[in-house]
Amino acid sequence: MPRRIVFVQAGSEPPEAEARWVEELSVADEPKIAGIVAFVPVDRGVRTAEALEALRGRPLIRGVRHLIQDETDVGFCVRPEFIAGVRWLGEIGLSFDLCIRHHQLPAVIELVRACPGTFFVLDHLGKPLVRVGQMEPWRENISRLAALPNVACKISGLVAEADPSAWTAAQLRPYVDCVVQEFGPDRLMFGSDWPVVKIGSGYAAWVQTARALLEALAPTAREAIFNHTARRVYRLAVDEEGS
Repeated sequence: MPRRIVFVQAGSEPPEAEARWVEELSVADEPKIAGIVAFVPVDRGVRTAEALEALRGRPLIRGVRHLIQDETDVGFCVRPEFIAGVRWLGEIGLSFDLCIRHHQLPAVIELVRACPGTFFVLDHLGKPLVRVGQMEPWRENISRLAALPNVACKISGLVAEADPSAWTAAQLRPYVDCVVQEFGPDRLMFGSDWPVVKIGSGYAAWVQTARALLEALAPTAREAIFNHTARRVYRLAVDEEGS
């Protein structure tokens, strides 16, 4: 079990309610919640401003997530109002977590390019089609996204995208190898995807699998993925010991 974690939004409205609840949980000894990625509707103009203002004074807030994955319009995240809200995050020092599906990657690349002052974290590798072993065009789009300097990638969620009852580490390896090659360890971080990970394994089994998939890397590279990248991206205190 990690000694420090970053909580990524699970609920939605109202944005500050979940943040308050997580702050109450943060007083527990283990695992210590060191940061929060909170929900904010970034495309609502004045409402976005009000939500951000309500969160800005909360010391654990490190970033924002507004779910994109279930939007039927593939251009949803490049609407002017969405871009404006994401740019705003960068101006006030908050990152933006991208929870998307693989077919939305081209629009996400546009979003990241349009917001050079905001740092992004791609959750779950963009949810590739692990269950059927499809690599393209996901791999090409990941390469294009990784070429942009203001984005990191979270190694998480792969078990949920595979067959929960029949997945193997070998099925996951091509996707992990791809992001290691494209992003490099300094822009990769481990993510639990808890509690969704329980669909196909469990937290301990996923940690063991992730470590096995990355065991060929140098110790410094593994330490970056399991610790240092998250500490840097989410701006955790230097004495925090995990994420």
